[in-house]
This record gives sequence, structure tokens and C-alpha cells, in this order.
Amino acid sequence: MTALDILIPTYGRPGALPVTLTSLAAQTAQPFRVVISDQGEQPVTERAEVRTAIRVLELHGCEVEVHRHLPRRGMAEQRQFLLDQGRAPLVLFLDDDLILEPWAVAQMVGVIERERCGFVGSAVLGLSYREDVRPWQQAVEFWEGPVTPEVVRPGTAAWERYMLHNAANLLHVQRQFAPTPEQTRVYKVAWVGGCVLYDRACLEAVGGFGFWPELPDEHAGEDVLAQQRVMARFGGCAVMPSGVYHLELPTTIPNREVDAPRVLDL
Repeated sequence: MTALDILIPTYGRPGALPVTLTSLAAQTAQPFRVVISDQGEQPVTERAEVRTAIRVLELHGCEVEVHRHLPRRGMAEQRQFLLDQGRAPLVLFLDDDLILEPWAVAQMVGVIERERCGFVGSAVLGLSYREDVRPWQQAVEFWEGPVTPEVVRPGTAAWERYMLHNAANLLHVQRQFAPTPEQTRVYKVAWVGGCVLYDRACLEAVGGFGFWPELPDEHAGEDVLAQQRVMARFGGCAVMPSGVYHLELPTTIPNREVDAPRVLDL
């Protein structure tokens, strides 16, 4: 059994998904298992570029599963379905519109094994903002000792850490503090979007995304709530430098009126 499952929810991005899969094929942390939960109107495997990217992964020794998971009942349910498919002790939730540096997955695995915390994230960078420097959003709090549990709630000072992950703020900060993966540093977060590696036992211990029936189908922030629950019991962090880039496509979740961490208890 592989030590890592990469779990990818996908909807409406048949052109972006093979880009993400191709960058996985270049990861130094192979082999791993890839599980895709497809909720698109047409099966993603009908696209030749998706089938080819899957074949390349298989050629590299990676097992790939694609599940048609319908009807759509919101992202929390989609993530819980993926978690239920997990078999490995580590699970990486990965969005379907990202490009990863070849060292990105190995970097996160190394940190979670060293820190023995609940999750490690690699925040996504929006390179269209690389010339947009925002010093007022670039505060960073490094973990100088072991990663330990902490409670982060909306409205607290720690919640404001989210600003570091806006635009390309992290890109500018890491140029100063950790410009190469050999200089990896871990820092405190409110949450991390798009690319988060969990100790599966820790995520399941707080219920995973099993809160999905408490939310309407249209919601956001389910990943934030899960991370904050894990962080409160087991600790969590993010890595610098990040090796993950956003394709900057329009969101597939336009209705964000219901924000999970604001309507459900930590």
C-alpha cells in the first residue's frame, strides 16, 4: 500500500484537470495513489487529454481511480466522499486547477513526518499578481519550535493571517525568508486553500467533512472548518517556499453566502 493518497474533487474544469495531473506525474514523491471525484456534466474520462495524463501517471507507477459522484450535494460532501475512499495514512486534498513544482509533494510529506501535526499546507500562488507588492498584507509568524495545537476563530487576530495567502503575497515574502525548498520553513496559518496534506487519522478523529448534512448544497469554507478543527487538536502549518501555482480560473462556487466556519461550531 502506498503511504499517500492524493484526493482531487473536480467539476467543470476538464481542461485544467490534465494540467494538474501532469504536474503530479513529475513529482519526486512517487508513487502515490490518485483518486478523482468527478461531478461534471460530462465524465472527465471522455476527454483524451485527461485519459492521457492518467496513463502517464500509471506509467510512473501511480494507481489512479476516477469516480463519477453524483448528484452534487456541496463541496463538504464531495470531500467526505473522497476521504472515504482514502486508504493511505496521509491524504493530500488537491484542487483541480493547480500546477505543482516537482518537489512540492515531497516537501509537505517531509514536514508532516517531522512535525507530527494534523496537516501541512502549501498555499497557492497567483502569478498574475507577481508585480503587485502589498507590504500591509505580508505579516508572517514562523513556528520556531514544534507545531502545536492552537484555536483560530473568525474575528481573532490569528484569523488575519489569511491575508498572507492573498494574490502573490507569499511569493514576495518567501523570496526573503525561504527562497528554495532546501530552506523550507513552516509558519502559522488561519487556513490553507487548494493544497493541504492531512494525517488521515487526525482528520477522521475530528469527523472529517461529516458535517456536510448541516450545510446547504451551496456553501463555502468547508475546508477552512475542517482545518481549524484539526488545528485545535493536533496543530497545523504551511510550508515556505510554496511550489503550487493557481491557474486563476473563475470559481466554480460563486455562491458563498453560507461560510462553514461562521455557521458551524469549531
